[in-house]
Amino acid sequence: CLARPTISSMRARDLGIVIGELQPGPLDAITDVAGVRVGHTTLIEGEGLLVVGEGPVRTGVTVVIPHDGDPWLEAVYAGCHRLNGNGELTGLEWVRESGLLTTPVALTNTHSVGVVRDAIIAAEIRQRGAAETYWALPVVGETYDGRLNDMNGLHVRPEHLFAALDAAAGGPVAEGNVGGGTGMICHEFKGGIGTASRVVPEQAGGFTVGVLVQANHGRRERLAIAGVPVGREIPTSEVPSAWDDPVSAGSGSIIVIMATDAPLLPHQCERMAQRGALGIARAGGAGENSSGDLMLCFATGNRIMGAGDGDLDPAMASDVRALADAYISPLFWAAIEATEEAIVNALLAARTMVGRDGHTAHALPHDRVVEIMARYSRTQGVER
Repeated sequence: CLARPTISSMRARDLGIVIGELQPGPLDAITDVAGVRVGHTTLIEGEGLLVVGEGPVRTGVTVVIPHDGDPWLEAVYAGCHRLNGNGELTGLEWVRESGLLTTPVALTNTHSVGVVRDAIIAAEIRQRGAAETYWALPVVGETYDGRLNDMNGLHVRPEHLFAALDAAAGGPVAEGNVGGGTGMICHEFKGGIGTASRVVPEQAGGFTVGVLVQANHGRRERLAIAGVPVGREIPTSEVPSAWDDPVSAGSGSIIVIMATDAPLLPHQCERMAQRGALGIARAGGAGENSSGDLMLCFATGNRIMGAGDGDLDPAMASDVRALADAYISPLFWAAIEATEEAIVNALLAARTMVGRDGHTAHALPHDRVVEIMARYSRTQGVER
C-alpha cells in the first residue's frame, strides 16, 4: 500500500515555538536551497502479529536530489561527519576522497540499504542507456524501523526508489510518518522525517542552510525543545514509551542531510556537517553506543562538470568560488539551529502509529508541548 505523503503537518512555528536566533527560509525546509528536491515513497500495509515477509509493513524511501540537474554530470562539493558509527551511509569513502557528491541521497530502513543503493544505479542506467560505460557510488543512509516494521521481510523494492525519484520536487516537504521515516521512533515518541532551514544575515552573505533528518534516536528524559526539558515534563507514565526496556530506548539513529547555497569547499562542508551533531545535542541526542549518527553536507554554490574519469570531456581546470573562512561561523549557527528544529518538526509532524505485534509509538502531544513551553515562557503568540 503506497500512502500519499501529507504536507499539512503541524510544525514548531505553527505552535509558536521559535528555535534559535536566525530566520528560516520561506518554507523552513531543505528545499529553501534553490534546486534541492525531495521525494518520498511510503509503505503502510497490514496489522497484527508479525509474519516475516508478509508484514505488518511500516517503511519507505526518501530521496534528496541536490540540484535541478543531473548530480553525476554536475557534482557538488560535499563533506561528512560521524558522531557515532553504528549505522550506514554508503558512498562516504568517495565523498571523503574526492570531496564530491555525485548521486542523489536516499534514506530507508537498515535492511533495505542494498536494494535502494542498487536501484539508484538502475535509475541512472535507465536515464543514460545501458550501453554507456560509467560507475556510481550512491549515498544511501538508514535507521532501524524493526520495532514497528517487518524489516526482515525486505518490503522495499527498486520500484519504490524509482517512485520517490519521480515524486521528488521543490516546495513544501512532507514530514513525520513518511518515506524512510515511516516506522521510526524519536525520544521514545513517534519520529520520522523532519526539515528546517535558516538564512544568515545579508552582511554574512545571505546564504541559506537547509536540513532534512530521519530521526530515530534519543531517550525520553533528554528531549529538549528550545532548551525546555519537554521529555522530563512528559514522562513515560503519561505517554508510554515505544520501547519495553530502558536499554533499547535511545539506541536508535539519526541521519542528517544538510544543503547550502554558499560556495563552500569540501573541507568547509565537513565542518558544516560536524555542526549537525551540535543540533542533535541541543535537542537531547547523545550519540549512544548503539546509535548511528551520520551527517552529510553538500554545497550547491559550485557545480563540478565531468566529475568521473571519461565522463564528458571536462576542462583541465575550472574556476571555483570559495567562501572565506572568516565568514563561515554564521553558517555554523544556521546548521545547528536548522538541525535542532528539523528534529522537533519530525516529532511534531509524526502521528501515533501501531506497528507489528501491536507495538505503538505515540505522537508527541501538541497540547502538552504548548502548555509546557508557555509555562517556561518560550512561545510566541499564535492564534489557536
